Amino acid sequence: ELALKSLGNEGLFLFSSLDTNNDLYLSPEEFKPIAEKLTGVAPISEFEEEETPDPSGETLSVVAKFQPLVMETMTKSKDGFLGVSHVALSGLRNWTAPAAPMSVMLARQFKAFLPPKNKLDLGDPWWIIPSELNIFTGYLSNNRFYPPPPKGKEVIIHRLLSMFHPRPFVKTRFAPQGAVACIQAISNFYYTIAFRIHAEFQLNEPPDFPFWFSPGQFTGHIILSKDSSHVREFKLFVPNNRSLNVDMEWLYGASESSNMEVDIGYLPQMELESTGPSIPSVIHDENGNVIDSRDPSGEPIQFVFEDITWQQEIPWEEAAQKLEVVMYPFKKVSYLPFTQAFERAKAEKKLVHSILLWGALDDHKPLSTSLPMSGSGRTLRETVLESSPILALLNESFISSWSLVKELEELQTNRENEFYSKLADLHLEKYNFPVEMIICLPNGTVVHHINANYFLDITSMKPEDVESSIFSFSTNFEDPSTATYLQFLKEGLQRAKPYLQT
Repeated sequence: ELALKSLGNEGLFLFSSLDTNNDLYLSPEEFKPIAEKLTGVAPISEFEEEETPDPSGETLSVVAKFQPLVMETMTKSKDGFLGVSHVALSGLRNWTAPAAPMSVMLARQFKAFLPPKNKLDLGDPWWIIPSELNIFTGYLSNNRFYPPPPKGKEVIIHRLLSMFHPRPFVKTRFAPQGAVACIQAISNFYYTIAFRIHAEFQLNEPPDFPFWFSPGQFTGHIILSKDSSHVREFKLFVPNNRSLNVDMEWLYGASESSNMEVDIGYLPQMELESTGPSIPSVIHDENGNVIDSRDPSGEPIQFVFEDITWQQEIPWEEAAQKLEVVMYPFKKVSYLPFTQAFERAKAEKKLVHSILLWGALDDHKPLSTSLPMSGSGRTLRETVLESSPILALLNESFISSWSLVKELEELQTNRENEFYSKLADLHLEKYNFPVEMIICLPNGTVVHHINANYFLDITSMKPEDVESSIFSFSTNFEDPSTATYLQFLKEGLQRAKPYLQT
């Protein structure tokens, strides 16, 4: 109360965003973001102090490519951003170019991507940055402007993401956070490492309120020598193959409980790529003498790199899928694209288990996570969809798919394929915001469906309070959510029997 009286709402809000341990005292470490902002001087990070550049070490040039979010893809653009303050979106509208179009980094800093000694098999994933959150730990505060100082392996990822924007949060507010990787290819001296990173950005600064910008994921690969002295190739990017790939949330008040707006949108391009292999910063001749990096005519010396012969490798799609399953255990079941799921169901004489969402199911966050917990696809994927009984039944009796409402709306209006249009139409007829679970025949006929809000509401009730005609709780499973979703799937199978027998 004294702090509120002294600082007022907005002042206390800013103070709280810096006071990370909530002890009502700002340590020098907590005050650091403000000091850097006021002085314009950022101290050298711990990592960079430890890593004294090797004079003969190699450097890698990385370029950033960025196309800003397409504002028209935001849901709120449909009514001209009615009720959305211009100030709230200022950080988003002003972010039109990368913070650093090019950066030169030490090759050895990419050592963080190398596998641990017990993860040297193809496709065997490991955590570069472990996730510290799950459905039980909750999530980190929305009321923050400045990222905590990165430590250890976070440093190189923080530095790379800082090329896009000065305030990347390497650890996201929501699970699954962190970064995961696996070996995609092996040669005598090199690895190709595939990786996936969940990170987000804070676009606003005081006195404005926080605005969180959360791409669905960063993915990519790096080809580097086993001793990390040489990087042959590096690429990191936000996938842009779906119609929506970014989640945005912004606060409208000076407290954690303030109103929060949420929206989704499409980011055409956000990528980092090396301009070529890493090269020595100092060149020696055969006698060990330092020589000029330019030839007598003044042209830079051209380096010739040996071809890499890969002895073992797996396709990129397989590596990416293995990383996805680590982040999302529910993906142990294959979720096919919408139309492909119906073709497979017809061929295998199975039902389609379809999840229709406002935002994505398997990206970090774009799925309305800031809606009440009862309406969140995040809750589904972190509980029932990854439970063993559900995974087993889905694999045995269903072909699974998830789709964005926006994608099915586009398919619905596509008259080139009437069957696909009808499939989308039948789905959208049953959809209610934010998530609808649907069971249907291979011809698109819906035999059963339930809304996520309703499902999570009834599973939070005591069994005796639920009408027995809605769902019957099984006593075989302690978790009512798993029991109820299992019942939903079994009822779908039962209702489909007359159709499948004909």
